[in-house]
Amino acid sequence: MPLPYLLLDIDGVLIPFPAPDGSTPPTHVRHTVLPTGRHPDDPVPIWLDPSQGGILTDLLTSGLVTPVWCTSWRRDATTIIGPLLGLPDFPYLDLPRPQITTSHPDGYLWKRDHVDTWLGRSPAVWIDDDFTGLDHAWAAERTARGTPTLLVQPAPHFGLQAEHLAELATWVSQLPTARAV
Repeated sequence: MPLPYLLLDIDGVLIPFPAPDGSTPPTHVRHTVLPTGRHPDDPVPIWLDPSQGGILTDLLTSGLVTPVWCTSWRRDATTIIGPLLGLPDFPYLDLPRPQITTSHPDGYLWKRDHVDTWLGRSPAVWIDDDFTGLDHAWAAERTARGTPTLLVQPAPHFGLQAEHLAELATWVSQLPTARAV
């Protein structure tokens, strides 16, 4: 079995959304960035946990998964977010820019159709904060058909936590040809 892909989202995963009171986790440091297409007078504030860089680098270079950004940040994931965390360079899915007003126009995460086509029959761990029950059912169906698929869903106001990475490592270690973690 090939290495599973690790599909990694950014917003709500590496960049937590501010809580209703505007607060962000105290572990996260504010950065001001200029994504592609933004006017220089309109930068974007983001918050990243600098400790996640080393933890994620260890995972991404472990040989247990093949990392791919799966985010609306697209190429900016590799040119802005990755470098701020000190992550090694890895590819991104060139997701479309749909004209939608919700993340779930069909009841499930809008990225899923593109991800499903791109993955084909490859095993995958997908980390995103915005899955619905239909996405979890899709992952269960893929797994039942012999294509192991794990969805990891951090809380969007806290983002990726150590227990999410532990869940991922345990899952990967139980795959038929996976190495022990």
